[in-house]
Amino acid sequence: MNSTNNSVYIGLMSGTSLDGVDGVLVKLPEDGAAMQILASAYHPFSDAMRDGAMVLQQAGENEIHKEALLANQLASTYADCVSSLMKQAPNVSVRAIGVHGQTIRHRPELGYTRQTNNPALLAELCGIDVVADLRSRDVAAGGQGAPLVPAFHRAVFGATGTCRVVVNIGGISNISILHADGRTTGFDTGPGNVLMDAWIAQHQGKAYDENGAWAQQGKVQADLLATLANDAYLRLAPPKSTGRDLFRPEWLSEKLAAFAHLSPVDVQATLCAFTASTLTDAISEYASDASAVYVCGGGAFNDTLMQNLQAELRQRAYPASVASTAQLGVAPNHVEALAFAWLAQRFTLRLPGNLPDVTGAKGLRILGALYPA
Repeated sequence: MNSTNNSVYIGLMSGTSLDGVDGVLVKLPEDGAAMQILASAYHPFSDAMRDGAMVLQQAGENEIHKEALLANQLASTYADCVSSLMKQAPNVSVRAIGVHGQTIRHRPELGYTRQTNNPALLAELCGIDVVADLRSRDVAAGGQGAPLVPAFHRAVFGATGTCRVVVNIGGISNISILHADGRTTGFDTGPGNVLMDAWIAQHQGKAYDENGAWAQQGKVQADLLATLANDAYLRLAPPKSTGRDLFRPEWLSEKLAAFAHLSPVDVQATLCAFTASTLTDAISEYASDASAVYVCGGGAFNDTLMQNLQAELRQRAYPASVASTAQLGVAPNHVEALAFAWLAQRFTLRLPGNLPDVTGAKGLRILGALYPA
């Protein structure tokens, strides 16, 4: 049994990019002292798991059975990640695991969001309390259920009297605006890596464009960029959130219908510019006084994307500098897993984890469901 005064948590995150599981073992003191990362681990998805998750992004034959099998595979992979973390800190007692699950549908406008997972199996495999289903309570309260990370970003990256923007670029991009007056806002801005990943997989058989090297070789096509930007979601006012339900290969195929003459590498360059421009649009409209933009998620390792984002901001005479969250002491690939460890702590302490100004929920809510060890 875990000690009731233990402040050590595990956070597990598998995101829209469908690449694998990031895990952290972290001490989160309840007295407000700085968090301490004790261990980190990454476990990639097998090709079969990734393909299985992709299939479940839209309706198909026997999908309930397929989802159940994927949930069991995820729980096993999560347990392997937990094992890797515990081997690095064998004498540590963990109070709870916060686990996101794998989003397969996100339709808050219809009153639901679905993160497949088998937290009961994870608790059984690990012998540690599991806090899961962290989005549905916010949706039940009329919210988007996403993004949930801005509250954590405020707690860790906020600075009194200074406006900062934290950009998370996974499959989808979202921003947290940490206003100088203490307010926190944020929303999903649009695609992150999801379209670039799909395009390079189609044309080069690669899971992602490492360092943005392929995009760097192409030329941005202004007409295509304008066509990509002509989407109703991008014009919606926040609160808003999105996912693969909208920005999927079929969406891209429709946008490319009139651009069959373009070379694949120019399309990749334009997709990279599209992610940067949608982020810049959001930052310039909603955070015009930000002094700095800090990037986390897989996109922080895409040099071309980071350069595009900085260039877009400068082109619009926007003074904020662009850097990864490493400059604030947190590796960009650890931030989301840390956020779900933090949310597990919030649940354990029966404290709210959402921000109504971000998600649009009717009020503050305690997020999650407990699966005891």
